[in-house]
Amino acid sequence: MELELVLSFIVASVALAIMPGPDNIFVLTESVTKGYRNGIAISFGLGLGVLIHTLAAATGLSLIIQNSAMAFSIIKYLGALYMFYLAFGAYKSRRLKVNLSTESKSGEKSIGALIRKGFLMNILNPKVSLFFIAFLPQFTSPNGYNITIQMIILGVIFMTQAIIVFSLIALLAGNLTKYVNDSRFWKITKWSEISILSILGLLLMISNK
Repeated sequence: MELELVLSFIVASVALAIMPGPDNIFVLTESVTKGYRNGIAISFGLGLGVLIHTLAAATGLSLIIQNSAMAFSIIKYLGALYMFYLAFGAYKSRRLKVNLSTESKSGEKSIGALIRKGFLMNILNPKVSLFFIAFLPQFTSPNGYNITIQMIILGVIFMTQAIIVFSLIALLAGNLTKYVNDSRFWKITKWSEISILSILGLLLMISNK
């Protein structure tokens, strides 16, 4: 694997993880209303779900990428179009309504139950599968490890950074609530997300293997 590709993957992954979305907003609201312990446990569940999507993408796409230049080109352009589609979706999206009322506190749940909740949320979301199919192959290299192994390594990296980012959101939840209800915050993050996804789409289109 090429170091530049791995570093680019980490930067893109972290940037996407910190953009407000259903997963990290859920972690934030759970942490504010039920405590950071809940948020961190759910973060681990969400991160573990990444492994399932990674294995699906790695085993299903690696042979195609290795054996057919045309197939890779098709995957590349479809991946780019999907990134542009996500950017358009971010442009059309409205500000999420976040309920941060601490009155919604409920009884304690076990760590296992919370991790399972986050895990199921992730693996049952078909949009995550599409994202990994479009995202992972673009950061593989024909040099070094087998493509399948490379994609699994990238998936583990994505999982690790997602757990770290989401856990930090859980720990900082109390300090982040003032930003969540700020319209300027949503405007800045919205256009940041549009920019990141659009840049990823352009990079995918011009990438060569």
